[in-house]
Amino acid sequence: MLPRRSLLKGLGVGSVAILAGGCGSTDPTASGGEGPSYVLLFDQTKCVGCGRCKEACNQANNLPEGVARLTLERQSDREPGAVCPRCGKTECNCDRKYVRVSCQQCHNAPCVMVCPTGAAYRDEKTGIVTMDGDKCAGCKYCIAACPYKVRFINSDTKVAENCDFCLKSRLAKGELPACVSQCRFDALVFGDASDPKSYVSRLLAVKNTARVKPHLGTEPSVHYIPIAKPEV
Repeated sequence: MLPRRSLLKGLGVGSVAILAGGCGSTDPTASGGEGPSYVLLFDQTKCVGCGRCKEACNQANNLPEGVARLTLERQSDREPGAVCPRCGKTECNCDRKYVRVSCQQCHNAPCVMVCPTGAAYRDEKTGIVTMDGDKCAGCKYCIAACPYKVRFINSDTKVAENCDFCLKSRLAKGELPACVSQCRFDALVFGDASDPKSYVSRLLAVKNTARVKPHLGTEPSVHYIPIAKPEV
């Protein structure tokens, strides 16, 4: 299973504002070379936590029970048991919000840097970080090196896995990632950020977005539109 809490510490209510404020110091379209720069935009203001994205991903990538390339975690601004200032209840959905937890598709990917066999690599055509199962020795170096703690060993194949935007299962056929295609609320947008005419590129230009732990210099390709905390 994905150790979700490690990633979510970087997307707490307080740190979202820090991340969003610091986004201007890093280029969201930086591809590190020629070719496309595929990014995924997760809109926290639209996600309802239905889980269809996870189910679609598991099915498209034939994942065994008990593991997932992505998951959703519910967040709350209140401490457990605290009264909601809006409705006066301790249990409610007033401040319901979710965050996507998955591989951040780093341009400067630590998993690729430490892999001793070349199993973790960046696809030459798309620039997407993926795995060559035939080369994976199951050493878990990539899992240990990932600062977002979102890689895992597939119990069926014994190969390390990560979200690669359905590179081999759907993108190869010209289709969108499974999670994006199944989101009914338009909370997920995928595309080439190096194309100024693409929808995702236009969204990044006008939306206040955040990335997880941008100070590490990994240049994540997953961007978040956080729910803004109302001013008091």
